[in-house]
Amino acid sequence: MATTIYHNPRCSKSRNALALLEERGVEFEVIKYLEDPPSTKELQRVVGLLGIKPAELVRRGEKVFKELGLAEQELTDKQWIAVLVEHPVLIERPIVVHDGRAAIGRPIDNIEAILTD
Repeated sequence: MATTIYHNPRCSKSRNALALLEERGVEFEVIKYLEDPPSTKELQRVVGLLGIKPAELVRRGEKVFKELGLAEQELTDKQWIAVLVEHPVLIERPIVVHDGRAAIGRPIDNIEAILTD
């Protein structure tokens, strides 16, 4: 059973999620998604596991969101994925994929839930 965390070391929530995985003794792979952005296919898979629309994964408070005028645009799921691949800073974090399920660690209880179920 593979576990992956999409991690931003500068984010306290992401660091907390990493610590939770370590505390629980879970073996995991760390993907620093700002340095190694996910591919279109990978991001589509993660969004599918999360059970959300790509637009729900967008960090709307980021400077680049405003600079690109994304609030004024109506994008398709495919277009949102392309934006997230091109601008990974817009991807909500942390994301943990575990045993065929995924969760955004806001709150961290979301991650706890996929580890225990």
